[in-house]
Amino acid sequence: MKIKNLLSISAFCLIVISCSSSTEDSADQNSSQNDTSTTTEAMYFPPSNSDMWETKSISNLGWHQDKVQDLLDYLQTKNSKSFMILQNGRIVMENYFSGHTATTPWYWASAGKTLTSTVTGIAEQEGFLNIDNKVSTYIGTGWTSEPLAKENLITCKNLLTMTSGLDDSLGDDVTPANLKYKADAGTRWAYHNVYVKLQDVVASATGQTWSQYFNAKLRDKIGMTGSWIQSGDNSVYWSTTRSMARFGLMALNNGSWNGTQIINFNYFQSATTTSQNINLAYGYLWWLNGKSSYHLPQTQFQFNGKLIPSAPDDLFCALGKNDQKIYVVPGKKLVIIRMGDAADNVNLALSDFDNVLWQKINAVIN
Repeated sequence: MKIKNLLSISAFCLIVISCSSSTEDSADQNSSQNDTSTTTEAMYFPPSNSDMWETKSISNLGWHQDKVQDLLDYLQTKNSKSFMILQNGRIVMENYFSGHTATTPWYWASAGKTLTSTVTGIAEQEGFLNIDNKVSTYIGTGWTSEPLAKENLITCKNLLTMTSGLDDSLGDDVTPANLKYKADAGTRWAYHNVYVKLQDVVASATGQTWSQYFNAKLRDKIGMTGSWIQSGDNSVYWSTTRSMARFGLMALNNGSWNGTQIINFNYFQSATTTSQNINLAYGYLWWLNGKSSYHLPQTQFQFNGKLIPSAPDDLFCALGKNDQKIYVVPGKKLVIIRMGDAADNVNLALSDFDNVLWQKINAVIN
């Protein structure tokens, strides 16, 4: 009798152990599947013909919901009109302030330089131009007031990298009389409005207006809305926040949109890599973080350290007057947009706002 009881107890224990092991294996398998689904989640692209957009919750990402209000309060006090975070293409945060809405257009200011950089690259990949050629190849000589020998030193790449050598102290006017010699092209980095001549280069090389080519080759292909509006000596792009985010999403994917390569991969890699040895934090009209030094507009002073110390090193960004921002962080699959009025004082690109804003963002996402 005792032997039978002992056998029954042993059998029961084996069943319990077996069930427990099976449950743990199942839990481990589910955990593994969840980890896999998280790490292999496909990049999302919103439809090009619709404003529908998938979302993702902060809790699903394991971010800190309790830090969100501090971020929003800071954005509100700093004259923001809109703020958006995409993670892996999906909207995690989308906030509007002071009567601004999802359908209200706002200007990109110099953040739109990256649009010009991208479309120049598209024109090159289609065989219309070569960025290593001199600018006068496409728009003729006499586009500056420099001696011809000096003007002929200026290539399209010099305009992309802000190394034209033209005098940046004379304002935004890009008529020939205002484009004067300061140094040989390639020997001096200076933030200058002369980059807009690339739009003339593209128009001349393609035989289309700048807007026609831009709309057909970039805007319409990724579902952006918006248009170029003349403002003084500049043609400035205006769009909704979501349109700016679409462009940022294409940039996150190295110039690709939902499997279609909009801009040549190698060109885009060059555009978001140090382009010359003077300002290490500058590519082809893109700003780059994580470098050992940087220059800012309207100064020849070299600042040591990273462009935005609190931001990830792999961040590259489009920065526009009065704090228009497109931040792209490949390592975290993030695109972050900020539109609005100047956070503090009027500025051409970077301000202290960037560093503090990233401290607030880090509190949410890390």
